[in-house]
Amino acid sequence: MDDLRILHNDTCPICAREVAGYARLARKTGLPLEIDGLDAAPAWGIDRDTAAQSFRVDLNGQRHEGLDAFRLLWARLPGWRWLAWLTGLPGLHWLADRGYRHIAAPILYAMHRRRTRKTP
Repeated sequence: MDDLRILHNDTCPICAREVAGYARLARKTGLPLEIDGLDAAPAWGIDRDTAAQSFRVDLNGQRHEGLDAFRLLWARLPGWRWLAWLTGLPGLHWLADRGYRHIAAPILYAMHRRRTRKTP
C-alpha cells in the first residue's frame, strides 16, 4: 500500500473543507492518508508561507505539487479517479495545470495573506 501524505493550507476554509472530504473518503475506503497542515511545513523542508502557496503530496518519499499532487490523490480515491484520468489528458492537463498555478493557487494564497495579515 502506498504511503500518501498531504500538506495543505489548513487555515484556508476552502482547502480545509476539500481536504476533510478527501479524508472522510479515505477513511471510508481504507486508504491510508496522512494530512499535515501548515505547522508541519518545516518537516517538509519548507516554511509556512511557501506551504500556503500550493497543495502538496508526498507519495512514498516523492514530493509532488499543484495539479500533479491532486491527480495522485484523486487516482486513489473512488469517485475521483475519473478526474485524475481527465486531467491527465495532454491538452487538458496543460490547461488545468496553468489554471491551478496561475489562477486558483494565487487567489487562495492572496486570501490566506489577507486572513493572516497582522493589524497594527
